[in-house]
Amino acid sequence: MQAATTTVNGGHIVYDAEQGGKVHAHVFTPSYWRTRDALSESLGGRGAAWRITTDDIDWVLRFYRRGGLPGKLILDRYFFTGLEASRPWREWRLLAQLFERGLPVPRPVAARVLRAGFGYRGALITATVPGTSLAAHLNEGNVHHDIWRATGRCIRRFHDVGVWHADLNANNILVTSDADVHLIDFDRGRIRPQDTAWREANLARLQRSLHKIAPRPDQREMLDKGWAELRAGYAQ
Repeated sequence: MQAATTTVNGGHIVYDAEQGGKVHAHVFTPSYWRTRDALSESLGGRGAAWRITTDDIDWVLRFYRRGGLPGKLILDRYFFTGLEASRPWREWRLLAQLFERGLPVPRPVAARVLRAGFGYRGALITATVPGTSLAAHLNEGNVHHDIWRATGRCIRRFHDVGVWHADLNANNILVTSDADVHLIDFDRGRIRPQDTAWREANLARLQRSLHKIAPRPDQREMLDKGWAELRAGYAQ
């Protein structure tokens, strides 16, 4: 993978040079894909993410959105301090690095920073990972012990090379039909020095998200057993 950059219509774009012939400013516009019947489905609230499929591409287009109270006031603007410091640029470069190292992440296609005064709006395009989230599996009540163990092994691979996932939760863990596990959404993620504390904090965040999805007392035993399997896979 070779990073290339361009500026089109005021937008700064970093992209995989192997995808260069397909990357233009309009690929970040849902209406462009809608007129071509390529906008398959919305993957997030407030129009934050879309799946795009044609005969030769299968992408996810995601727009950066603020959460919580700030998101109600300023939905999609961020203070600009330079391209390399912007969230789309940093996530694209991190994904490219991890993908090149063979870690199970979506292949990054392109990212865009669109300047607006002192701020910017951002978007990211990645290849689609054909899987179902761990959260969906939990809601269906069919998380096999092999999936728990594979999830633990997957997280350990990232931790062993110092990857800290800023939002490690059950929605950002995808399980394929072959029970392979991928991590997605590396916004604000980074490489950190090896330290047990942040690893455990990362796992604790995931555990909290699992209990939010399956909070009932009758689900607690299932989660406890599943978590034990996940930790066993992590220990491997």
